[in-house]
Amino acid sequence: MNKFSVSFTHKNTTLRTLKIVILCLFFCTVNLTFTDAQNLNLIIKGKGSLETTIIDSLNYKKIFSDFISLENEIESQHLKLQKLGFIENKLLSSDKKNDSTYVAKFSLNKKYYTIYIYYDNKLLSKEILEPVSNTVTTEYFITTISKSEDILNYINFKIIEDGIPFASLKLVNLKKKDDNNIYAELVISNNKKRSIDNIIVKGYEKFSKSYIKHFLKIKKGNDFNLNTIKEKIEVLNSLTFASQIKPPEVLFTKDSTSLYLYIKKTKSNNFDGFLGFGTNETTNKIEFSGYLNLSLVNNLNYGESFNLVYKSDENEQKTFEVNFNLPYIFGSALGTEFNLNIFKKDSTYTTVNQSVGLFYQINAKQKIGVGIEGILSNNLLDDATSTASQDYNSVFYSLGYQYIKRQYYNLLFPVNFVFDLKISFGKRNFESTTEKQILFNLNTFKNFNLNTKNSIYIRLNSAGINSDNFFTNELLRFGGIKSIRGFEENSLIASLYSVFNTEYRYRLNNNMYIHSIVDAAYFENDITQTKEKLFAFGFGFGVFTKAGLLKFNYANGKSENQKFKFSDSKIHLSLTTIF
Repeated sequence: MNKFSVSFTHKNTTLRTLKIVILCLFFCTVNLTFTDAQNLNLIIKGKGSLETTIIDSLNYKKIFSDFISLENEIESQHLKLQKLGFIENKLLSSDKKNDSTYVAKFSLNKKYYTIYIYYDNKLLSKEILEPVSNTVTTEYFITTISKSEDILNYINFKIIEDGIPFASLKLVNLKKKDDNNIYAELVISNNKKRSIDNIIVKGYEKFSKSYIKHFLKIKKGNDFNLNTIKEKIEVLNSLTFASQIKPPEVLFTKDSTSLYLYIKKTKSNNFDGFLGFGTNETTNKIEFSGYLNLSLVNNLNYGESFNLVYKSDENEQKTFEVNFNLPYIFGSALGTEFNLNIFKKDSTYTTVNQSVGLFYQINAKQKIGVGIEGILSNNLLDDATSTASQDYNSVFYSLGYQYIKRQYYNLLFPVNFVFDLKISFGKRNFESTTEKQILFNLNTFKNFNLNTKNSIYIRLNSAGINSDNFFTNELLRFGGIKSIRGFEENSLIASLYSVFNTEYRYRLNNNMYIHSIVDAAYFENDITQTKEKLFAFGFGFGVFTKAGLLKFNYANGKSENQKFKFSDSKIHLSLTTIF
């Protein structure tokens, strides 16, 4: 009984499974047949073969799954024909040819080529339209129908630039103007101007708001224009203490526009020093010289800088200099600068130079400034009549201009061009006499990039004093690694000098380069009534190490009528560390 029952159950299960499979196959076949039967085909024709050819060139869709999609395609082709200039095209008929095919017939009528577009000059300025139309009035502009869509896209882009990010444009009331032209009206919707309501810094939240306002020139209340904002943010790369993490973003709400700036703080403090050595012509012994330069930048998050320089030369000359620069004082566009320079020449004299100035940052590259400078010099020798050094004091008023163009992504040569000019007018007081004087200083250089590996560096440094008579302790000092190489540091004195430095640079890789040294100088000394030309030749290299940028210079200098001596060569080593 149990055996029969089991067998019977198994048989019923098998029959039931077979029925289910047959039913599934049946429904799938029916469904496929039904689906094929529902596909609809569309054929669009014109009144003649020429019109049909024009319609075929539109590459309209021909197969549809439902009738509504087919009707939408017919309407879409009607609009496309209008854009081509067939403004009066009409649908003559739309007939069902058989169960799956529909035939639509159009009459294209006359083709128009020119369109008069009328606009509201309160919403759209004439200046925006002039680049895209030869005929622009305060009421309308004329263009070809084929170009109208591209022109509308251009206008929309310009409107967005003007601070209307959600503006949309469309042509309405299209109609025949005359036998050859079409009339249309340009409607601008969502034409509310957007302005920047909030500026939010992410990443470096303590970034100076004054730099955003005056340096980047991004302010609350400015018309919103994302492209302009992106261009302004690019100038961050000209700062040594901050850079952009990613492009700015905008959050729009119903009543406000918030601008997000993504900035990071970068290492900008640096320690710079060099060691120089050469042979003393008198003693034939090696003498050492060098300097230390400490620069602290933006440690207080105001963009301020503090520089300290100590220099000891081979000729028993010592220089101590402190400079403090504070931009955008009290949130204004003005900055201030303080400078103290103390110079001592062995036991002959000391000179103290103090100055204070105001400057205005025109843009990321340019700034102008004014200042006042006081100089006090003391003769240390007992017998003042036997030397040209004298006790004196001077006051000068200065004007300055500076232009700096940086190479943002060049690690070895981050600055491409510099032009720095300063002119000072003042008086020197000596005993009971007063002497009017003019000082000037020009420093400019340019990197000419021939290609990715080769470049030429050219620098001109000139300075001079205009005066009726001179003291030795007020003359200008030059020579050495920062001036004409191959000479002792600050060993040359002049009332006027010009130094021309050149280097041919070859980049071995991103961290190392080699270069030539060809320098020339001309100077005048009105006390000794001398005029002389100097020359220097040599080579050097620079390499980035873990400690910083290491530079090596070997140069041999000589005067115009002097022969080269290898014993007069100078070797300079310098290391700049960023921390």
